[in-house]
Amino acid sequence: MRIVSAAEIDRLLDYRSLIEALRVAFRGGIAVPLRHHHTIRRQAADATVILMPAWHEADGFLGVKIVSVFPENQAKGKPSVMGTYLLLAGDTGEPLASLDGVALTLWRTAAASALAATYLARPDARVHAMIGAGALAPHLIAAHAAVRPIKEAVIWNRTPEKARALADTLNRAGLSVRASDNITDTVRGADIVSTATMTREPLIRGEWLRPGAHLDLVGSYLPTMREADDAAVGRASVYVDTRAGALKEAGDIVQPIAAGRLRDDAIADLSDLAIGKAAGRRSADEITLFKSVGTAVEDLTAAVLVYRRLKAA
Repeated sequence: MRIVSAAEIDRLLDYRSLIEALRVAFRGGIAVPLRHHHTIRRQAADATVILMPAWHEADGFLGVKIVSVFPENQAKGKPSVMGTYLLLAGDTGEPLASLDGVALTLWRTAAASALAATYLARPDARVHAMIGAGALAPHLIAAHAAVRPIKEAVIWNRTPEKARALADTLNRAGLSVRASDNITDTVRGADIVSTATMTREPLIRGEWLRPGAHLDLVGSYLPTMREADDAAVGRASVYVDTRAGALKEAGDIVQPIAAGRLRDDAIADLSDLAIGKAAGRRSADEITLFKSVGTAVEDLTAAVLVYRRLKAA
């Protein structure tokens, strides 16, 4: 069995290829049971363990990701999300590779958001607001820049020093990256707004979204967590990665439905977009919203792409 490090995953993957692989994957053929989601009670903050299996009979692969989410790790200088992905042969169940789950998750999560943006963000989107400066932030900036002509990325974080430090590392020719201390102005000036935080109270207000904006909500993963308020959801056409996951786990979806601000039958998912069942953006002024909770479709697709490139090397 091959052990695949984060560095190898970073070397082998690129966003354009992964986004297109996900587009094909969301058209069908991968079996995905609803993931197992368990709470671990802890004194400081509850932790979470998640098991995410998936298999593709025609492709000959199956796999499972084990993820732990420990919010208090940030204070210890460790990632809040850790994990391992086990890829197996579909015909025998033989373990083929164990992949770094953190790196795999970062890549596939950002790629899924960028895939959604190919259907939902304006083709001329040039300014990307990044709310949050954690491990996902540089990946989301890079992934959106791979599918839209982003010229400027603006980072806001509760700790301004983190935003400035990240901006300094990402600023480059062709993509101006800077930090902002004002979240309101940051959101109001953006064509695409990505959020990757662990907030339980909404950070994004609907009144800040300008006509034509695309809102990319990535961070919240529990029904009690949300990053955008009801007004943002009410102004937008709403899409999710998977209806089954979002309607069960995403506070940004579950809470507005409970409040009567969103109908569950008005929500389309990435599969609907990929097969053409949903049209995506319909006008230049339309506000769109994509809520990502993560799905094992993405993990299996990314793991198989890494494995095949390792075998071809």
